Amino acid sequence: MRVRRRGTVAATAALAVLLGACSEPAATDPDPSPASGPSATGTPSEDPSTPVADPEHAVDPPGKRKGRLWSADILVQWDQALDASTIKRIEKLEGVAHTERIGLGQVSLENRVLTVASVDPAAYRLFTRADVADFQEAWDRVAGGEMATDEKVAKRLADDDGMIRLGSDDDAPSLHVGAYTPQIPTIDMVVNTAWAEDIEMATDNGLLISTDDISPASIRKPLEKLVGKDASVQMLDIASQLGLDPEARLTAIPTGGTLGSVVGTFRYRVIGGGRIAPDPAWVAANIRTEVVPILGSVTCHKDLFPQLRAALLEVQQLGLADEIHPGEYAGCYYPRFIANTTTLSNHSFGLALDLNVPGNQRGTVGEMNRAVVSVFKTWGFAWGGDWRWTDPMHFELAEVKRVG
Repeated sequence: MRVRRRGTVAATAALAVLLGACSEPAATDPDPSPASGPSATGTPSEDPSTPVADPEHAVDPPGKRKGRLWSADILVQWDQALDASTIKRIEKLEGVAHTERIGLGQVSLENRVLTVASVDPAAYRLFTRADVADFQEAWDRVAGGEMATDEKVAKRLADDDGMIRLGSDDDAPSLHVGAYTPQIPTIDMVVNTAWAEDIEMATDNGLLISTDDISPASIRKPLEKLVGKDASVQMLDIASQLGLDPEARLTAIPTGGTLGSVVGTFRYRVIGGGRIAPDPAWVAANIRTEVVPILGSVTCHKDLFPQLRAALLEVQQLGLADEIHPGEYAGCYYPRFIANTTTLSNHSFGLALDLNVPGNQRGTVGEMNRAVVSVFKTWGFAWGGDWRWTDPMHFELAEVKRVG
């Protein structure tokens, strides 16, 4: 039986805006100077005013939009590349009107775990709403090596040159924000597939599905049976309203660097009240309770302990132990979303800790002793006091270091 849909997926009310950040002119400049980062050369579309920001990470220009638009109804994510036979079986399901393979990965930026999609700009744009799909300059810029993201994300994370570094590692790649565009629900940033290797993410572990005029919920059960229990199947009409699909078994696959090597694939369910329930097998394999200097007994990721113990021991040896207040410690492993969001933090993985909370609130300089901060940085921790929107109580694992 065909079930008519009640409406289309809403993205956001914001209009798509072309971004010419600081050192880069707007795309309408007839004589564009180089974008920040690699020199801008070439023309990614028939319009010579759109520069290629990063030739080393450019793909074929998409040209003008071709073909009809498709509703973004379901997003499936695996922890590995999709095989062609599975795709064919999905496409044969009654109710599946169109699909598009994309890459999906998660990056931790200022304690927010955000989803990056690596896409073919020409095909992916057909799943966005009409004003975004027809915003030619945005897709030319994505093809030319820049990023498209929501304005809120860019304003929070981009530096003065309009660059966002995708990861906390010193060698994590930085991308220029080329356009502000509303995103498909649960996706925060879009890059082209040429960036995938540098970000250490897949290009084909995700699948966008359009059910066109059929309710996506009507194919949920047969789809979940087909893709298996290890896949995340999210209804995007629900996610557009709630920030995620609470019925889905959700998956985070942190990209490359420290976070990716330590966390691996992280599966979880939403259990209400902002809390999540990680896969018990992941918890058993990774979360430990141990005693460390100054703080005493703490619960964290097992790979955090060697560096945490070394940092606290050095703080103690420097005579600075009184600068850390055990009674003001607010935890390490904390499996829940950031308050009032549906966004994971590094606390969900047990890879961050909050110290001296009362005097180090968000948005302040804080009272954290800078010598203590320096010790933690030496032992591979990033400090929230360095962020654009400061969080001076927060320390998170940014680099795995050998101890001893």
